Amino acid sequence: MSAPGAPLTAAPFEAVAGPGEVVVAVAGCGVCHTDLGFYYDGVRTNQPLPLCLGHEISGRVIACGEGTDAWQGKAVIVSAVIPCGECSACQRGKATICRQQKMPGNDLHGGFASHVVVPARGLCPVDEQRLSSVGLDLAGVSVVADAVTTPYQAVTQAGVTAGDLVIVNGVGGVGGYCTQVARAFGATVVAIDVSDEKLAALPDTVVGHRINARTLGAREIKKSIQDFARSRGLRDKSEWIIFECSGTRPGQETAFSLLNHGATLAVVGFTMDKVEIRLSNLMAFHARALGNWGCPPALYPPTLELVLDGRVQVSPYIEKHPLRDINAVFDAVHRGEIRRRAVLVPDA
Repeated sequence: MSAPGAPLTAAPFEAVAGPGEVVVAVAGCGVCHTDLGFYYDGVRTNQPLPLCLGHEISGRVIACGEGTDAWQGKAVIVSAVIPCGECSACQRGKATICRQQKMPGNDLHGGFASHVVVPARGLCPVDEQRLSSVGLDLAGVSVVADAVTTPYQAVTQAGVTAGDLVIVNGVGGVGGYCTQVARAFGATVVAIDVSDEKLAALPDTVVGHRINARTLGAREIKKSIQDFARSRGLRDKSEWIIFECSGTRPGQETAFSLLNHGATLAVVGFTMDKVEIRLSNLMAFHARALGNWGCPPALYPPTLELVLDGRVQVSPYIEKHPLRDINAVFDAVHRGEIRRRAVLVPDA
């Protein structure tokens, strides 16, 4: 990427691993809406342009820098956000706010490439023998690096347990995986979206109630959830856990309107738009709002385990495209013509 909106172009580079780093031959890299934010919306990257985008990366380690030899030849997922592991925040278990963190496609060259150089501390090993049993290969599992781990971190941070009522607002992409992760944690899940297609794509084994919010007001949505909760013997007026994954102004306003006594609002989606809300609702309901930035590498193995044991399905929600078609794929995703997660595979 040389400038926002300018055609993405191929450029040669030398992939050399320094101390603590590895070179990963990229198998696949998922197209995330964060990439589209950099490209179309003028969101600034931390590393000045030109920069190779892409942070949902899987591949194989082909070269190791000093101190990383144990990774040679291993199939891996690269963490979308790699904390330093040494600062005060990291040492206190708050790696998501590490100020020395490195994000491929933002702080350093990313995965829309044949190879990527990354810190070894951000790697998660992949058992390739188990991938085929869930309909995946090494390229397809790339989306775990953000689309699955981010909601896993959010669900973990929100403290979801069996018996909770979880509401996921915006169920395309990250939101769809959030429904699956919440269900795997034992919650009963309500899915909200403005697309019947996205709602229908979620299996009945995961979602108990679907709401198309396109023509409904906040009170109607809340009443529908209350009625459903009551029918299931769940808490109908308190302690809902709401995940805002739409990354839109209307979606965020809808999610905030669902607060009730003791509720938790977890903001996962991102938008540059400003939202008008009444913060006093947090006080009045003794509720809490949580931000969610990425996922610590330590949570990648348990996230991947949910995929490998089939509790979170990935393969029905992805589609692969050659990396050489990146400009057409970006355009199609931006226009909403590609409904599933696009994974770009480097040319052989």
